[in-house]
Amino acid sequence: MSQASEPPEPVGPPEPVEPSEPSTPRGPLPRLLEAVLGVGADPELPATLQHIVDTAAELTDARHATLEATDPGHGGDHGSDDGCPTEFHTAEPPAAGRDTDSRLDVPVHVRNDAYGSLRLTGKRDGGDFTGEDEQLVRVLATQAGIAIGNARLYETVRQRERWIEGAAAVTTALLTGETAADALMTVAERARMLADASAGVILQPTDEGGMEIVTASTPDDPGGLVGTTIAPGSAVLDQLLGGEPVFVDDSATDPRMTTEVRHRFGPSMLLPLQAGGRLIGTLALPRRRGDRPYTSVEQLLATQFASQAALALVLADAQQRRERLAVFEDRDRIARDLHDLVVQRLFATGMMLESTQRRTADEEQDAEVHAMLGRAVEELRSTVQEVRTAIFALQQPPADAPTTFRGKVLRETAGAAAALGFQPSVQFTGPVDARVPNAVATRLLTALRDALASASRRTGTTRVTVSIDATTTLPDGRPGVRLTVYDDGDADAETERDRELEREPEPERADEPGTGTTVTWQSPLRPRP
Repeated sequence: MSQASEPPEPVGPPEPVEPSEPSTPRGPLPRLLEAVLGVGADPELPATLQHIVDTAAELTDARHATLEATDPGHGGDHGSDDGCPTEFHTAEPPAAGRDTDSRLDVPVHVRNDAYGSLRLTGKRDGGDFTGEDEQLVRVLATQAGIAIGNARLYETVRQRERWIEGAAAVTTALLTGETAADALMTVAERARMLADASAGVILQPTDEGGMEIVTASTPDDPGGLVGTTIAPGSAVLDQLLGGEPVFVDDSATDPRMTTEVRHRFGPSMLLPLQAGGRLIGTLALPRRRGDRPYTSVEQLLATQFASQAALALVLADAQQRRERLAVFEDRDRIARDLHDLVVQRLFATGMMLESTQRRTADEEQDAEVHAMLGRAVEELRSTVQEVRTAIFALQQPPADAPTTFRGKVLRETAGAAAALGFQPSVQFTGPVDARVPNAVATRLLTALRDALASASRRTGTTRVTVSIDATTTLPDGRPGVRLTVYDDGDADAETERDRELEREPEPERADEPGTGTTVTWQSPLRPRP
């Protein structure tokens, strides 16, 4: 008898299952977007390029990736200084002896210039690189080119800013009143630092038609740079004298360079210092042999700096000329006041004293008064002579070597003031500049120099008087010139023997105890016929 089966249990609705997020594998597109967004996040270009290389290997599952940067025309921006290719590659080295591995090369362009290539070697699964791999790498190569271009632009802006700041600093320094030599050194030194050159030199035209290095700035000893000349007839000289910039890749081998120091330098820039049609000189910025050449940006910035520096030199020279003119005008005013007021009053006072002296000359009881008046008149005459000498000295340029005989005498006495501790008194009688010939003036200056040196060696010297009389008549009747040097020092204290002087005739020396020393030198103005 069959048993009835139990009825099945009722099946209820299935229990709800909480939905879970679909797990989709990350494809290459999100990782590519991350890589693109990450480009430029690091301010340093080498880090950005390394990130691109690592990302290219990751996206394409390549064993090895390399970014080879040849960087033509921009050596040194982010490559090696000698212009050799710079490589960025993944940490895993390429497998040796696997020539059968697939390869993928994608060029990297910066704007329209070829920068290098992004190269991938060997897929990990042993297959070939696909078209999708190539598209991904091309996007990364494009981003690499953009990053490099931006970095170059940023570096150019920074370079321009440094050169502008340098030109402003040079202008400020030159307009503060530096001498001509200091101004040229300021330009050379600042340009050398801005251009990262091994030397900064200034050349100026010579009377023979060449150019000579007058200023040199180097990190160490200039080593004989100053004084080096470019001889007339040199191929580069016409360009320099014409105010044209000259750019040299290697000074040691360039046939245009003919200086003795050319073998010490490599890439060079020779830039005209020219403003308002006036050529001041040439600024040369050589680098060491083997250093990277100057880029077009550096050449442009250095040329602009040279133009700005030349303008600053011209303005500084004009400012110094105005200052000297103001000094001359002030000296002329003082000289006129001394002549119109002081000398005239002293002369009038002397005439009054002479008149009084003549009225008392016949009266014996007034002999003492007569003598005192005579001494007063002589003192006034000496004072007038000294004031006139001071007027002449005020009319001389302070920095220029004197060309007149009177000016040379004043220069000798001014030089002796340092050893004496005071300024000697100088008196001229007669037209000394017109009457004393050069040959006689040279011998007189030698005698004056020795007499002042002897006076400085004597103890107790507090007063030195120099008198030059061009109206003297010699005992033989010939016209002559007489030099008289008096000092109140102790003649007995001089221990050094007087040096023999070669001149005609020998100086006469009068030494009296307690009265000082008087040295007299005289010579005819013209030799015997």
